[in-house]
Amino acid sequence: MVEVLVTNGPWLIMAAALFGFLMAFGIGANDVANAMGTSVGSGALTIKQAIIIAVVFEFAGAYLAGGEVTNTIRSGIIDSSFFIDQPELMVYGMVSALLAAGIWLIVASWLGWPVSTTHSIIGAIIGFAAVGVGSEAVEWGKVAGIVGSWIITPAISGFIAYLIFQTAQKLIFDTDKPLENAKRYVPFYMAFAAFVMALVTVTKGLKHLGLNFTLIESYALALAIAAAIGLVGKIAIGRLKFDPKADRMTQFGNVEKVFGILMIATACCMAFAHGSNDVANAIGPLAAVVTIVQAGGEIPEKAPLVWWILPLGAIGIVFGLAVLGKRVISTIGTKITHLTPSRGFAAELAAASTVVIASGTGLPISTTQTLVGAVLGVGMARGIAALNLGVVRNIVVSWVVTLPAGAALSILFFTLLRNMMS
Repeated sequence: MVEVLVTNGPWLIMAAALFGFLMAFGIGANDVANAMGTSVGSGALTIKQAIIIAVVFEFAGAYLAGGEVTNTIRSGIIDSSFFIDQPELMVYGMVSALLAAGIWLIVASWLGWPVSTTHSIIGAIIGFAAVGVGSEAVEWGKVAGIVGSWIITPAISGFIAYLIFQTAQKLIFDTDKPLENAKRYVPFYMAFAAFVMALVTVTKGLKHLGLNFTLIESYALALAIAAAIGLVGKIAIGRLKFDPKADRMTQFGNVEKVFGILMIATACCMAFAHGSNDVANAIGPLAAVVTIVQAGGEIPEKAPLVWWILPLGAIGIVFGLAVLGKRVISTIGTKITHLTPSRGFAAELAAASTVVIASGTGLPISTTQTLVGAVLGVGMARGIAALNLGVVRNIVVSWVVTLPAGAALSILFFTLLRNMMS
C-alpha cells in the first residue's frame, strides 16, 4: 500500500499540517494557564498583560528551543514495529490523532477545563493503534503510569505548595514585623525559585538547542544562577522604601507586592519551558507523517523537522492562547481558591519543583495536573472550606475523561480516513 502514500502524500501532509495547527491552537488555549493562571488569579497580572507576556515567552520557547528532532511516536506509547508492513496506517493514525486531540482540547478550553495536552494526544494515539493494528501495539505499562500520575503528580505538587506556603506564613506573615522579615527571607525564596526555574529551563527548555548539560553541570549552573539572583534580590529589596510605622495590613500589602514581582519572573520561565516542551505534542505526529510520506513508507526512529513545522506549531500556540487562553486561566487563577501573590508564588514554585523531580526520576507527569495540585495544596493550607469543591470535581472528571475522549475521537476519524483512502 506504499503507492497510496505516494499518490495521496501531498493531501495527507496538508491535512496533517492543518490538524497539527489545530492541535497547537488547543495547546495554547489550554496549557498557557500552567504559567499564567496563578499570576492572574493573584492580581499580579491582568488577563491582557498575562496573554501578552505568555505570547512572547511561549513563542520564544516553541520556536527557539522546540527541537530540531522529535520522537516519531510520542512518548513511546506504541510500538512502531507493528506498522512496518502497513505504514499508511501509521500516517492515517497520526493525522486522526492530531484532529481528535485538537478538537478535545478546544472543547475543554471552551468549557474552562484545564486538561493535559500530553494525555490528549497519547489517548488519541492509543485509540488508532488499538483499532488499526491491535491492542498488542500499545505499551500498556506506560498507560498505567499515566493513570497513576493522575494521583501522584497533584499529591506531590500539592504537598510542596503546602510546605512553601506554611513556611512563608511562619517566617513572614505571622510575625510582629512582617516587612522586616520579608526583607530577610524573601531573597532565599528568590534564590530557591531561581534554582528551580534554571533547572526547568535547562532540562525542558534548552535541551533541544543542542545544549546538552550533564546532571552535574545542570545543577552547578542552577546553583550559580540561584546565588546571583539571591544576592541581587537582597540588594534590591534592601533598597525598597517602606514606612516602618505603617499598620500591619499595609505591611502585608507591601510584602505581597514583592511576591507579585517574583511570580511574574517565574511565570515567564514556565512559559518558555512549556512552549519548548509541549509544542512536540503538535509537531511530533506532524513530523512523523511528513517523514513517512517523503520516505515512501519507511518508519524511522526519529523524525527530522522540515523547516516549516516548528513555526507552524509556535504560531498555533500563540493563536490559541490569544483566542481562548483566558477561559482556563480564569479557572486555575480564580475559581479553585482565592489566591494572593504569596499563595500564587507558592503554587508556581511547587509546580516547577515537581517538574524537576519528575524529570530526574522519569515520572510521567502533566504540567496542568501539577499546577492544579499545587493550587489545591495552597487552598488546603487554609482549610477545605477555602476550596471550590464543585470546580475541583469538574477538573478531576475532565482529567479522567481526557484519555478515552481522545481515543474515541481518534478511532472515529481513523476509521473514516482509512475507508476513504481504500
